[in-house]
Amino acid sequence: MVCMKCEKKLSKLAAPDPFTASSSSTRKIGENKLLTRPGASSKTKPYDRKCKDCKQTVSQNSAKYCHGCAYKKGLCSMCGKQILDTKMYTMSAK
Repeated sequence: MVCMKCEKKLSKLAAPDPFTASSSSTRKIGENKLLTRPGASSKTKPYDRKCKDCKQTVSQNSAKYCHGCAYKKGLCSMCGKQILDTKMYTMSAK
């Protein structure tokens, strides 16, 4: 669940663009450019974040909550804003 404001932030590409200006620099033979440049750990592991509640990996790039926890609490998974009123809902733990 994502709020209207965070829908714009959803990523659309799974891999970085190989034809950008930063990729045109020379490199050594046999060197993996994705692993050697600064800040490479966030590019190669986009889903390395954990949920705030259950510590499960999240499936979106900048999400704070997994889909299950966000739905149970009625929160936006990216910003944590309350979207649904879940006081009258009865949810099973299965």
